[in-house]
Amino acid sequence: MALPESARLEGPILQELLATGGEENIRLLYRRLIPYFPQLTEKDLHAQTGNGRNRWKVLVQRAGTRLVWRGELRRWRGRWMLTERGRQRAEAEKMRLSWPQASEARVERTRSHREIQDMLVDIGRALGKYAEKEYERYDVVWKDSEIAPRLSHVFEVQVKGHIESALAKLKHAYDTQRSKPILVISDERQAQRARRFLQPYLRGSFHEIGTVTTVLGVQEIERLHQALGEIKDLLEEIL
Repeated sequence: MALPESARLEGPILQELLATGGEENIRLLYRRLIPYFPQLTEKDLHAQTGNGRNRWKVLVQRAGTRLVWRGELRRWRGRWMLTERGRQRAEAEKMRLSWPQASEARVERTRSHREIQDMLVDIGRALGKYAEKEYERYDVVWKDSEIAPRLSHVFEVQVKGHIESALAKLKHAYDTQRSKPILVISDERQAQRARRFLQPYLRGSFHEIGTVTTVLGVQEIERLHQALGEIKDLLEEIL
């Protein structure tokens, strides 16, 4: 069985709470911790103790109990919350985690939510689409023309907050119009992490969009925006 020792869950718990603003529902945290341990199998995740409890959840709870004892975590009605001590530890350990990064030596300027939206609008227009930001409930949409009733592409830009909200919007667009759902992660260093992290969601509550959702990092958007800008005149002639 490939289940880790509960002590190895402490760091990931703190990191996930830090990434979600300091607190999270334990039911979501169970799933969010899975990508930290790629060796886990479905059999591992469904294994039970002798009294019928889920072993994975038991390990998470044990790790949480130790964090509470150390004053790094508080638990209240199914929600886990970082204390100031826990936040300090999470910040200190953040750079030690081996998440894949596009370039560890390069410092990138952080793009704002609006800047990313503007780039997506520019890209869509360069490709001959009607593009608009803040369209109804969506961050950015593309249509084949301004009067076209169908949204061909729907983008949600995740800068901060809960990712479930972005996925719910993308799912709604796909369910109602079969729009292409695209999630843009503002921090390029987290793009690969997000792709792994989303798998439990896309296999579960959002399984309908699991095979059709594209996850892009902001640097990928920037590269596409720059490349299309360089051939904008040529595109206008042939589109």
